Amino acid sequence: MSGDDLSLSTFLAAHPHLQLMVQGTTSDAGKSTLVCALGRIFADKGVAVAPFKPQNMALNSAVTDDGGEIGRAQALQALACRIAPHTDMNPVLLKPNSETGSQVIIQGQVIGNQHALVYQDYKKVARDAVMTSYRRLQQRYAAIITEGAGSPAEINLRAGDIANMGFAEEADCPVILIADIDRGGVFAHIIGTLACLSASERQRVIGFVINRFRGDLSLLQSGLDWLEQETGKPVLGVLPYLQGLYLDAEDSLSLHQTKGTGAQQLNVVVPAYPRISNHTDLDALRIHPQVNLILVGPGQTPPPADLIILPGSKNTRADLQWLLTQSADWQDYIHKHLRYGGRLMGICGGLQMLGRRIHDPHGSEGEAGSSDGLNLLPIDTELTLKKTLTQQHGCLKFPSGNKVDIQGYEIHTGLSHAEDLIHTGCGWLSEDEQIFATYWHGLLDTPDALSEILQWAGLSDPSKIDFYDFRDKQINRLANETSNHLDWKKLDQAIKNFYNTLSAE
Repeated sequence: MSGDDLSLSTFLAAHPHLQLMVQGTTSDAGKSTLVCALGRIFADKGVAVAPFKPQNMALNSAVTDDGGEIGRAQALQALACRIAPHTDMNPVLLKPNSETGSQVIIQGQVIGNQHALVYQDYKKVARDAVMTSYRRLQQRYAAIITEGAGSPAEINLRAGDIANMGFAEEADCPVILIADIDRGGVFAHIIGTLACLSASERQRVIGFVINRFRGDLSLLQSGLDWLEQETGKPVLGVLPYLQGLYLDAEDSLSLHQTKGTGAQQLNVVVPAYPRISNHTDLDALRIHPQVNLILVGPGQTPPPADLIILPGSKNTRADLQWLLTQSADWQDYIHKHLRYGGRLMGICGGLQMLGRRIHDPHGSEGEAGSSDGLNLLPIDTELTLKKTLTQQHGCLKFPSGNKVDIQGYEIHTGLSHAEDLIHTGCGWLSEDEQIFATYWHGLLDTPDALSEILQWAGLSDPSKIDFYDFRDKQINRLANETSNHLDWKKLDQAIKNFYNTLSAE
């Protein structure tokens, strides 16, 4: 790890049991990445460190080794800390399945669907789960870096808060406030956030980190001096804008079109339906030099494709209805694509859409009932109350391809029954080999599986991309830059001042 090693080592020696929370002035201010960076920095110094997020709202999730489900960002942060993801790292996960309701997951397991107003009352129960998980992590790890959710300045969500300052006060930990200068108004964001906090909450904020700065730092210095004078709190670091940094997204989906740069290109088209989930399945395609990944949003017309991917969904029947009622006629588009020899892949909810019928007798994803699928594969699905959460390892075998080792994970509600299809080791292939359906998320992250699927889709000589290695290098890059631009002496003093003030009271 580069940077001021002496100052970092001194900092860690002074705080052998570090509890620190990162909150943001806005969503996407950089909370997740700062926790990720600190986790890798401390882990590489030999510190037993773990990430924690009391409450997360996200449709991207991961399966843990203890058989539960947590937010994708916390799984990434665990990898940064060089430990296995565990359900205690994200004890409350909310997965929206409508505009006003979410599936509620407590310590890795689904407890049901709740309307937003009902969940506000349920927070009392969720708080107990949050603190139980946090205390267990404290017993196992020397340092815990906690990530807040959204912003602590969301006044309408303050009652019974377990995600930001409510948790920080319960756990009695100091808070770093991070703000994104790239979106503009950074000083107003910081001052405005502090103004929305109570006196005790403002005292808990020990300093600020400014994220995604471009240009000459000397031009910002007068603003930093003003901020410190105005608030009486230090600026702990100004982190640079890292061009091309690519890490697993917590939830947001960009419709930016990624252009392949290789001699041969494969055009991959993906509908971005409203409840798309685990779109991190596409990450390996985003970075592949021979893949032109195109996400098609509402009102957009899908272009010609070599491969169409129907991704996962948190509400499969509703997203299927969305797909069929868009101004672009997706059903005709897919049928035409197949008539011309194109390839079609369905992942999880996408697999269910490809079948004949989807039954939801219990209303596990929305209103109870049944829907006709696209009827492209002889598959029938019934959604159940129990969710499948499993890590998977096996072999992928297409009749016309090689047998390759694969790994992934399953997160889905429902059981699917197929007839007269080719088993591939992780799903089904149509008799004409044009349509491939799988429940496995993360399948494309495996280098050999990615190459095999790209060849099946029409790329004759795909470059070998190891997404696991790519992601680890991205984490290292983030950690190095963060270590170089944080003022460890200022952070050390800010933490000491915080605890000295508490002792004095």
